[in-house]
Amino acid sequence: MAKTGREKIVGGSADKPATKTPRSKKVDAAPPTVSPEVERSSAINPARTSDDDRLGNALRPRRFDEYVGQNFVVDSISVAVSAASRRGEAIDHVLLHGPPGLGKTTIAHIIAKEMDSRLVHTSGPAMERPADVVGILSNLGERDVLFIDEIHRLSSAVEEYLYSAMEDFRVDFTTGQGAFAKTINLPLQPFTLIGSTTRVGMLSAPLRDRFGLVYHLDYYTDEQLAQVVLRSSRILGVDITETGAAEIARRSRGTPRIANRLLRRVRDFAEVKHDGAITEEISRQALKLEGVDRLGLDRLDRLYLETLARNYNGGPAGVNALAATLNEEQQTLEDVVEPYLLKIGFILRTTQGRKTTVAGAKHAGVELPGLDSESGPQQTRFL
Repeated sequence: MAKTGREKIVGGSADKPATKTPRSKKVDAAPPTVSPEVERSSAINPARTSDDDRLGNALRPRRFDEYVGQNFVVDSISVAVSAASRRGEAIDHVLLHGPPGLGKTTIAHIIAKEMDSRLVHTSGPAMERPADVVGILSNLGERDVLFIDEIHRLSSAVEEYLYSAMEDFRVDFTTGQGAFAKTINLPLQPFTLIGSTTRVGMLSAPLRDRFGLVYHLDYYTDEQLAQVVLRSSRILGVDITETGAAEIARRSRGTPRIANRLLRRVRDFAEVKHDGAITEEISRQALKLEGVDRLGLDRLDRLYLETLARNYNGGPAGVNALAATLNEEQQTLEDVVEPYLLKIGFILRTTQGRKTTVAGAKHAGVELPGLDSESGPQQTRFL
């Protein structure tokens, strides 16, 4: 990465003047990562080197007209991007929140592409010190896009540097101590910050209020996911029927990332066990082998339901107790297992703890006559 004169200032520490610090010492500690594969508009974390991640990047839509689902979000952002492009300005800062795998990172890539801008990709845990964020901000060009994944995990010290950067496009930091202390004002180029989080409630109010565009991404319908599967199969060169794509979509928990992952697993099964073509029956056989049932629940989901229904008589049960019984992390249950079970009406979160519904207990194969029988029809309408 090309060095600039500003990096010498950024490298200053709290107890030494910046001019005595080796050139870009702290800036290089957490540099922005920019991919050379896509001109100016794409950046990925180089640590993501698995085959699935590389395929995921290949399947990622490049333009809004290729994006499936989230119509309200896409339409609104498209208008903002078009208006900013016509004025030659950077788009307002964007906050995207919602369950994982719904396309928050993809939308950030598309915004940068549509703006003909460079995308710099980092994450909240990677920006540990103020020098890290100052180093990244000082290297941003005009109308560049800074994408921060898991932005809710930023430290309070780092957040404070973002306040003035987002509002006034400048950073103020202090070097030296005592009588030798001085404040340095570092002007920044107008840029766009895109934050992504699965826990928007954990963001501080001052940071959240500085985003001009805030969007919630919701789960996809089966029809939308079938379109995603058909599009991905064309890119991968997979022969698949519409009914085969629909079967994968039904078991994808309303999440495009899961749909693409299941498509790759079904493709492997079809190539090894059959002639490579994917039909509804082949999709069903492959996903049964993967432990994914007709509603998209995996082994951990079903074990959670069965434990809550059988061991705790349908609840209420605290999430800590469930985590201990299942030998799983509490955060895994809250972030991975429970959101989809809540959406399809299999469990309830109450002040006393988690409860299973009649539909959830029935799916787990447990009869709970003590539950309110009226909750059955109310929950099955989600299926």
